[in-house]
Amino acid sequence: MSNRFGLKGNIALMVSHCAGMLDLVALPLWIGVLVATYQFDPQQAGGLVTLFLIGAVLASVTLAPKFKQLKRRAVASLGFLLSGICFLTASQISDFIPLAFLHFGAGVCASAALSMAHGTLARSVNPHRLFAIAGFSLGVMGLLFMGATPNIIQAVGGTSLFLIFGAIMMVGSLACALAFPALSFNESTQGQQAPNANATIPKSVWYGIVGISLMAVTQAMTFSFMERVGNDRGFSADSITLVLVALAVINIVAAALAGILETKISAKWVLIIGPVLQIIFANIMMNASSFPFYAVSAAFFVSLMLFTHTFVFGLLARLDTSGRAMAATPAMLMIGAAVGPILGGTLVKLVGYHGIGLATIVFGCISLYCFTRVFARQDIATKPKLAL
Repeated sequence: MSNRFGLKGNIALMVSHCAGMLDLVALPLWIGVLVATYQFDPQQAGGLVTLFLIGAVLASVTLAPKFKQLKRRAVASLGFLLSGICFLTASQISDFIPLAFLHFGAGVCASAALSMAHGTLARSVNPHRLFAIAGFSLGVMGLLFMGATPNIIQAVGGTSLFLIFGAIMMVGSLACALAFPALSFNESTQGQQAPNANATIPKSVWYGIVGISLMAVTQAMTFSFMERVGNDRGFSADSITLVLVALAVINIVAAALAGILETKISAKWVLIIGPVLQIIFANIMMNASSFPFYAVSAAFFVSLMLFTHTFVFGLLARLDTSGRAMAATPAMLMIGAAVGPILGGTLVKLVGYHGIGLATIVFGCISLYCFTRVFARQDIATKPKLAL
């Protein structure tokens, strides 16, 4: 069934999305701090972030099938609380092994909470529209984060990044404890059938899951080293920070447009064009020696993922009547994103930054193929009617 969550419930879901998807906006600073402050090489830094994302995948895959039976508010509030404690503890540690365990634990706990939020969000009257609003909220948080965090790191030190992460998780925990919305599963609303929790997930949905996961590989692999490649090309820290702020502003616009254009453009074209543009921008960013080319490609890079994933989420939410696939949204994104940082770090260490660009071509082409297979069924509507 479709649910309406009210203002407080929607706010709790937005805060949960922002806290749980923190890696989407923080990756370059995260990797940058681990390299510059903790003196880890790119492979080690990527490995730590990958451990966070592996933990996220395991939690999401484990909990998604049990979404209906779980006490969702308790899991969400406790998950963010424990993730916050992991990050606050990490701010006091500099050794690789303890940081590895803390990154893994933080990922498990944050993703457990995020799975509850995404599964709930997918049961709304209009999942596409609400996910677009969640993306808009993430863009606003990203703007605040990118505007303030580099200055805080410069003034206080790199360990302050983990204090900021911990504070964000604590806010997520509080929001979930106070206002995480309840769900009703047994009745139908507005003539819609209740979701069948035992229904088989269609093959087209699996293609969509693989496609968005591979876009997440490219996203994480490239974005993780955006700050590092700019620094190594001799661009100033202030210039790179300006690009990060511009990126956050563009993310806000992209998320808003994804909601506004829901019924105006075909999801099929969004899913086809998204991977192609991602390949182009990633290669420009990793190979540009001129700052304007670097800045433009970097500023628009993340917005491609936000815009495309909003259409993927809305489409798959309509195709998956069981509801299980959307509860596994963190796994969709992070199973790909988990590969990205350590793969990117390995390529940079062994080949150089252009190796990342070459890898994005491979992943992008496979992603494009998968998205075309989503629409193999002729009865799939690519322009949904707007739920009122």
